[in-house]
Amino acid sequence: MYRIFCLIFLFYTHLIFAQVEPLLEVDPPSFIKSIEFSGPNEGDQFPILRLGEPFQLTFDDINGDEADYYYKIAHCNYDWTPSNLAKAQYMRGLDNQRIINYENSFNTLQLYSNYQLTIPNNFTTLLISGNYMVSIYNDDDELMFSRRFIVYEDVVGVGATVHRTRDLSTIQQNQLIQFEINSPNLLLRNPMREVKVAILQNYQWKRAITNIKPQYTIGSRLIYRYNTETSFSGGNEFFNFDNKEIRGGNVSIARIELKDIYHNYLHTNPTRALQPYTFNPDINGDFLINTIQGTNPSIEADYAMIHFSLENYMDLEGSKVYVYGRFNNYALTEENQLFYNPDTDLYEAQILLKQGFYNYKYVVVNDKNELDTSKISGANFETENDYLIIVYFRKFGEVYDSIIGIGTTNSTVIKN
Repeated sequence: MYRIFCLIFLFYTHLIFAQVEPLLEVDPPSFIKSIEFSGPNEGDQFPILRLGEPFQLTFDDINGDEADYYYKIAHCNYDWTPSNLAKAQYMRGLDNQRIINYENSFNTLQLYSNYQLTIPNNFTTLLISGNYMVSIYNDDDELMFSRRFIVYEDVVGVGATVHRTRDLSTIQQNQLIQFEINSPNLLLRNPMREVKVAILQNYQWKRAITNIKPQYTIGSRLIYRYNTETSFSGGNEFFNFDNKEIRGGNVSIARIELKDIYHNYLHTNPTRALQPYTFNPDINGDFLINTIQGTNPSIEADYAMIHFSLENYMDLEGSKVYVYGRFNNYALTEENQLFYNPDTDLYEAQILLKQGFYNYKYVVVNDKNELDTSKISGANFETENDYLIIVYFRKFGEVYDSIIGIGTTNSTVIKN
């Protein structure tokens, strides 16, 4: 009897202390394209919502068979593990509802169905701030893809500036973020435990800096003036192309062919790692669906096969090269991989994309599966980047992490 009791005790102890895995964004299957996820603030690459503001998620199914899709929403902790809240605690109404707003493409060579989801709606309203994950399922309850977004309350102020790094070994490549949190209306009794932050460069979660503690407190201000811990590689400006006129040339498009659909061949891009920095206006990795062939790009923009090519003479043996941007959610998948073509002596890829304006760059994953964003594209402290600072708060006794403020800055003005 004692032995059985011990086994039961160990079993439940294991359940209690088992590691809870964070929720990760899932990339879609090949027939789901053009995922646009936006809130009310133009320029945000995912929804950053003040509590009560709406967001919209749109995507295309190029099977074009009017399939049924459903959405689910999960509230997450600071580290993106699922929170212990019941759905009724963070949501009024229900999720797992069918997306009822969809239209079929009009006057396009590539047939597709365009789906649109807006939250809040008649079924679902979010009640509290924090990290959220929205997931899209088919009618067999198979996960198609998922995306992160945040909901915040405007409780504290965040001021931030961009500096050149203090580390002499990376002073030509890195940008340093220093900031402070001002909370005149919220008493932070134990900020070392109650307050957490996440710093994102160009809205990319995969390269976020987290677990940074305030260095010191002055009255109601928390000061973060690290010299290396909040430093990012400046990277380089993104390449871009614009094919809203799918049948005509553009400064970034070398030639066009019409087969079953249009094929747009981009000019070959050079390796920029050893080149001096040159300012080139971009939208920091984002993309915008657009067409001049109609008035509603959601259903009148066509798809084209975009041909990328990279001129590179560096040793990349054992490494993989990818096209990288928000259009593919910065995914390192085979669909976005470039392969060496001995006939042209170029690295090449072709990706089916909807008409519009796109930012992209090339990144490398080495034989240790480590991402290097500068090996081909280069890194410069002068590069223009957006920075987002998210402030999380968990008061003693609370069971979830709320978001009490956000701050933004840009490296257009860099302080020494």
